[in-house]
Amino acid sequence: MGKSYGLIDIVGVVAAMDALDIMCKTADVELATWERKMGGRLVTLVIQGDVAAVTQAVEAACEHAIKKPVSHGVIANPHPEIVRMVKKSASRFKKEEAEDK
Repeated sequence: MGKSYGLIDIVGVVAAMDALDIMCKTADVELATWERKMGGRLVTLVIQGDVAAVTQAVEAACEHAIKKPVSHGVIANPHPEIVRMVKKSASRFKKEEAEDK
């Protein structure tokens, strides 16, 4: 099975961290990137892994997170433009991380 992305929009950084923890503990997935919008109120998490793991992780977060996601989805075998967009987002995320050190 190839790479897939799971996406969750959730309100609040604490709720996002809770959802990410649930997803990473549920299946063999990893954080690809994340974005904060609306002053940090809306957080988008993007995880990656194989299709079955990503689907299981997203479903678990939707069911057990401290807040219900605003929206969620799974993209199996993403188009190269989607991969490029996620990598661009991840590069900003990694740049911020390097600046904090």
